[in-house]
Amino acid sequence: MTRKFFLIVGFLIVFALVGNAQADPEFGKLEFIGTTRIIEIVDGDTVIVDPPINNSNEIRLIGIQAPKLPLGRKNFTPWPLGKQSKAALSALALNQMVTLYAGGQKMDRHGRHLAHLLRDDGVWIQGRMLSTGMARVYSFPDNRALIHEMLSLQNQARKDTLGIWSHAFYDLRTPAMAAVLIGRFEIIEARVLHTAKTRKRIYLNFGEDWRTDFTASIKKNLENI
Repeated sequence: MTRKFFLIVGFLIVFALVGNAQADPEFGKLEFIGTTRIIEIVDGDTVIVDPPINNSNEIRLIGIQAPKLPLGRKNFTPWPLGKQSKAALSALALNQMVTLYAGGQKMDRHGRHLAHLLRDDGVWIQGRMLSTGMARVYSFPDNRALIHEMLSLQNQARKDTLGIWSHAFYDLRTPAMAAVLIGRFEIIEARVLHTAKTRKRIYLNFGEDWRTDFTASIKKNLENI
């Protein structure tokens, strides 16, 4: 079976999609945090709730990234479809009761909950945002829960060119483009030609000459995540 790897340039997070995972999350394996109501939508991946849970009323929807809005940042250029993503999350979640589940790190440095949200009627908020193309998968080693389900939903939305996947700003990139994309959140699709393993790292080589071609480096303690 051919393996395609998707890399986030600048972060070098590698997602290997092998076959089609079932987009049916097992919330029973996650840690229950609490239940509350969403009273405000900040953007396509952040909400405000009331009552607060553990003295925090802000939730970052873990595992996804929506198009960014300025949110008071000076000279920040909004990403395309940012307003549409916020509107989609508002239609999906505003004034809804939701249950928070943790699959790893529970809070970020800003004091926000990092949680998967399940609506009272069983709708998984992250899953719906991904399946409609209103967000991308955005995962880190300390919080990988439901990653396979999320990637499956994203993959289908991309195939169907839904939401952000219909806009050139979010196109998948090639290794040849990587040099000018460092530091940005971009997804590169490529075929691995060679692999190498050292004591501390695994290398994925996408060209014949690792010295000059595009290569990804992964810490060995992340290889089974």
